Amino acid sequence: MITTGVSVSFIIGTLISWRALALAGIAPCVVLLLGLFFIPESPRWLAKTGNQKQFEAALQRLRGKDFDISEEAAEIQDYIETLEKLPKDKLLDLFQKRYIRSVIIGVGLMVFQQFGGINGICFYASSIFESTGFPSDIGTIIYACIQVVITGLGAFIIDRAGRKPLLLASASGLVLGCLITGLSFYLKAYEIGLKAAPALAVTGILVYIGSFSIGMGSVPWVVMSEIFDINIKGAGGSLATLVNWFGA
Repeated sequence: MITTGVSVSFIIGTLISWRALALAGIAPCVVLLLGLFFIPESPRWLAKTGNQKQFEAALQRLRGKDFDISEEAAEIQDYIETLEKLPKDKLLDLFQKRYIRSVIIGVGLMVFQQFGGINGICFYASSIFESTGFPSDIGTIIYACIQVVITGLGAFIIDRAGRKPLLLASASGLVLGCLITGLSFYLKAYEIGLKAAPALAVTGILVYIGSFSIGMGSVPWVVMSEIFDINIKGAGGSLATLVNWFGA
């Protein structure tokens, strides 16, 4: 859904000015604001804070009025009770020896996700297309469509292929995409095969974004949610997310 929203913005942005695009962003914000009044609170949070009636009501609302929630409600209660018995670790406790491996993996993936260049490619895709002589509008629309399709494929195969193989394939594709794009600018700078430069640039960008979408875009978030112990999941996830956006 993130890539769909980004891609829709890319496509709309080829048709209207950036000011109109910014103003158009008000519409989904208003829908979100109004919609927040109608969504239930998180059942797990309500159970954790001891609001039993509200917890059951919220869970029932999410599952549907005719659905039997008794089994799931009992599982959530057991989960909350187990969580309450565990030590309450703080953010600094993540750097204890028993957690440090998980922290290195979770934070490290976020560092490489961001510093692998995705924002440079994403924000300057149209400029890159223009500088190589390829129509930026067409390039941007192709970019947007590829991103959605490949991300959908990744969501379909992630539990079949595994996390690590997808990351390895994705990282290899990122390197290849950057090399192809770099080769395009090299050829243009030295006036070698000028007709091939635009095609190489587009190919490199599409290989890059396709490779990012299949693994490095989503898998680090999945891995982050799976590698931390249950009692430090909140602190670990918060740290990894902080590093991600700081890198962005």
